Amino acid sequence: MGKGGQGTQDLEKKEVKKFSWDEVKTHTESKDKWLVIEGQVYNITSWARKHPGGSRVISHYAGQDATDAFRAFHNNLDHVKKYLKPLHVGSIAHADAQPDTLESDFRSLRETAEKMGLFKTNYAFFFMHLAHILAFEAAGYLVMRQFGTGWIPYLISLFCHGCLQAQTGWLQHDFGHLSVFKKSKWDHFFHYLTIGVIKGASPHWWNHMHYQHHAKPNVMDKDPDVRVEALFVIGKQMPVKVAQSKKKSMPYNWQQHYWFAIGPPLLFPVYFQFMLFRHMYTRKLWTDLFAVSLFFVRFYFLYWPLLGWGIIPFYFMIRCIESHWFTWVAQSNHVPMEVKADESESWMKLQIHATCNVEQSFFNDWFTGHLNFQIEHHLFPTMPRHNLYKITPLVKSLCEKHGIDYQVKSLYTAFADIVQALRNGGELWQASYEQFHSS
Repeated sequence: MGKGGQGTQDLEKKEVKKFSWDEVKTHTESKDKWLVIEGQVYNITSWARKHPGGSRVISHYAGQDATDAFRAFHNNLDHVKKYLKPLHVGSIAHADAQPDTLESDFRSLRETAEKMGLFKTNYAFFFMHLAHILAFEAAGYLVMRQFGTGWIPYLISLFCHGCLQAQTGWLQHDFGHLSVFKKSKWDHFFHYLTIGVIKGASPHWWNHMHYQHHAKPNVMDKDPDVRVEALFVIGKQMPVKVAQSKKKSMPYNWQQHYWFAIGPPLLFPVYFQFMLFRHMYTRKLWTDLFAVSLFFVRFYFLYWPLLGWGIIPFYFMIRCIESHWFTWVAQSNHVPMEVKADESESWMKLQIHATCNVEQSFFNDWFTGHLNFQIEHHLFPTMPRHNLYKITPLVKSLCEKHGIDYQVKSLYTAFADIVQALRNGGELWQASYEQFHSS
């Protein structure tokens, strides 16, 4: 893997200890964790527990070069680097310190994006997006209040709430990535407003899960989005690993079928509901719990007078619509791609091997929350989504230069590839299972 360039910290004028990469790679245990940023070596063993993004996301880079990940997740580098000084233990030996050509080219691409102003926000875009979400909220309520709870207004209200929840999911994603405001406190405020008050989920839980996903997408044992082996096996390594380690397990050779019953329908109504409340309770996240409670209080006072006990199936049908929407969009970018153990790949290779794009259109942009530009989003997670398409030609050009496969699919093909990936994983598991347990 490539190595970071010359560090920019104002280090004390004393002899700095030099380390080889072989030495750094030995510091990966929970009680002994080092990582490298811009050629400088840091001991994060104690700091990891205090890390604002959570201990896991930073620990996933123990023994590795975290230069590009560090740059991708932090907007104010001068502020963040102040926390690095007490952690500094040395630097990478000069012979090992030079980045490879791909890493140098990618860092030049990021500088170009910054010069193009692609990290600057069009606030009108996000204002209009929030306005159309609130319009769905109002329409979903008023249609039943005005016309009653017959099937037609009931279904219209369900449609409005499905759009409301899905589109709020995309907007909270923007605030969660600190990609809207110059000052992160405003991103945090609107993140709590959107995911907590409007959507009814925990901001801390989302950050805890999603930042790990971005740090190591599709990496087994590190990306929580691919910790699915209890129900599904995907990629080329997971099916073999599961088949080898378990004598009794799910009938994974049927997973492309039971996916439709327990995947999209149940992810939000069951799994996410359980996980986010457990997360808030066990970690005593009272601010998150308060924000989420505002969602349920508002929902109760608006819809109990209209539906009575019917409010319960109404709520879970909304979650089911939202769950289908999110699951098909989110998994279409990742499930068909490489899923494997951590190989310490450079940032660009890691992200592109785990992601693909969906064709651009007005509908696709809206329907996916611009996550049809998943490659660009993963490379530059703090870039406002309305600018992602502008960097696409440069990313494609860089991929062509280095022989990296840049995949773009139609929306239908992207969805179909999820099922095909499940079929492939199931067949590989069955063949491996028969091989390992034939005696």
